Order: sequence, then structure tokens, then C-alpha cells
Amino acid sequence: MEAILVINPGSTSTKTAVYADHQLIAEETIRHSVQDISGFKNVISQTEFRYEIIKEFIDKLDIAEKLVAVVGRGGLLKPIPGGTYRVGEAMLEDLRTEKYNTHASNLGAILANKFSEALGIPAFIVDPVVVDEMQALSRISGLNGIERRSVCHALNQKAVSRKVAEELGKTYETTSVIVAHLGGGISIGAHKNGKMIDVINGLDGEGPYTPERSGTLPLIEFAEVLILENMTIGDVKKRIAGNAGLKSYLGETDIREIEKRMNQGDTEAKYYLDGMCYQVAKSIGELAVVLKGKVDAVILTGGVIYSQYVLAKISEFTDWIAPIKSFPGEMEMEALSDGALRVIKGEEKALNYEEVRL
Repeated sequence: MEAILVINPGSTSTKTAVYADHQLIAEETIRHSVQDISGFKNVISQTEFRYEIIKEFIDKLDIAEKLVAVVGRGGLLKPIPGGTYRVGEAMLEDLRTEKYNTHASNLGAILANKFSEALGIPAFIVDPVVVDEMQALSRISGLNGIERRSVCHALNQKAVSRKVAEELGKTYETTSVIVAHLGGGISIGAHKNGKMIDVINGLDGEGPYTPERSGTLPLIEFAEVLILENMTIGDVKKRIAGNAGLKSYLGETDIREIEKRMNQGDTEAKYYLDGMCYQVAKSIGELAVVLKGKVDAVILTGGVIYSQYVLAKISEFTDWIAPIKSFPGEMEMEALSDGALRVIKGEEKALNYEEVRL
């Protein structure tokens, strides 16, 4: 058995798994308490702590000798095209110095590299959030000096696109799909012939409001708030990402709780949940225009799509565009393993981070 170790660090958890030829062998999600994490000065200083936890997982399985590769979640790097990247010094330097910002996912490649060195196997990352394949026209913002950028759930978006392409008897490289990933944040991508040619970037305040983000706001009114409250950039980020969306309207981000309130007759809960679905559908329609109406499928994914109500509501507005395919949750671990496996099997060539230019 040739196995692949998968590492996906989050802010309060470390997910790890072992796959062999698309089959899950074992997985574990290690939760980290506030006390565990608060003792470290920053994300990077958690490397050894998380390494030892993953090593215990491998030792329990007694599988180290069967591992042929290790793959980590890609972190905040420079904008790069999608694909599987070999972990190298330039990438590690950018992550260790937090050149492009800090996030727990930055540990993915760093931890993969430690196991690579310890076990003598190659280390990879796959489709990080900074994947940028946007076409030239999609970059224009409308104000000189500001350019739209691609930040999204690229790993899961591309993974579910590949699944749907397979269902349709096609390949990712020959399909045109729209993918909406609905979680605490929402990102929506237009995928054409193996590339995300346009992205509605929820991280930067684009598109629909979400359980905790504002989405696009009326600019003049928001500018007045900035001036009146003398807000810093940090204040703005907290206001539009974390304290906005459904949380600002209903004081709640859990869709299950909001549905419970709705079912008990709370008309306000229904109104704002419907509003989010309406705005997601509008954004999907916008990307249908980008694809000139030639859409093989509309794919709805992410944790929010466990809600049958949300799934039905968005479908009601968009099923005229193309068949709706739903993938509740995310398939990040499987997607990471599959990306590494494509390289191991010679189906794809591993890319070099330091050599890639947009």
C-alpha cells in the first residue's frame, strides 16, 4: 500500500488523515483549547507542537514506512495559478516570515516539509486560497489604483468541479461551472476549461452577505460610518468580516439556530435568511453572464448547504441556468490527497512556486 499523509491546520484544530489511492485509511481532528494556543507568540511558533501531535497519529497507525508523499493545506502566499506545488525554500520563507499575512493554514507546507525531511518523501500543497486565474477584464474594479483580486475557497471549489465533471462524463478542463461555497464566508467562482476566470471574493467585501460578513455595501453610506466612527483599517475588517451579515441582523451565525427560530414563527429570521439566499443567487447569475450562459452545472457547496432550506431557496432562483449539484460541507482532505496523487501517478506535473508568475 502506497499512502499519502494529509495535513490541514486550522486556528483551533489540526486535521490529519492518511489516504491510499483515493481511499481514506484513517483520519483525526485534534482540537486545540484556547490554553493550548495562547502560550504561543504567533502561528509559526506552533510548528513543533502540531508536528508532535501529527507524529503521534502516524505512530499509532504504524504507517510511516508506507507513506510516499505528504501534502499540506496551502497558506497565504503570492497569487499563483491552481495546481499541486512542491514545497520548497522560497515558499517556506514566505510562510515563515508571514510575507503575505498570517493564518493557521500557513503551517500546512511547513509541517509537510518537516515530515518530508524526517521520512524522505516529497511534500506538496494544492490549490491554496490565493489561486489567481482571473481573466484580465475581471480584475478591473472601477477605480484607478484598486484592482480586484482572487481570494476564495479554491481547494474545495476545484475539487467539487472535478467531481461534477466526472459525473457529466467530462474533465475539469472541458467544463464550464459556477461554484458557490457557503460557509462563514461565501466565495463564488466561474470555472471555464480548468481555470477560475472570475471570482466573487467574499474576503474583501464583495458579493452576498454571509453568516458573518457584510458582502458588498452601499459605498457612500459606509464611508459616512467610517468617518463618524473614526475607524481604522483593523476596525473596518472586524466590522465587515466577523460582525456583519446574519450576525449583525440576527445576532446569530448558526444556520440551524436561525432555521429553528424561523420555524417557530420568527419572520425576521426568515427575512434575512431569504435575503442571503437571494444575494447568493444574484451573484451566481452575474457569473452566468461571465460564462455567456454556457454553464454545465451550478454547484452549491460548503457547510451552509447542509440546510435543505437554503439549498432549495437558491435553487429556486438559479435552476434555470443549469442543473444544480450540491456537495454539503467541504472535501478539502480528499482534495489535498487527490492533488498529490495526480503528481505521484504522473497525471500532472508538480509546479515550482519560485518559478511561477501570473
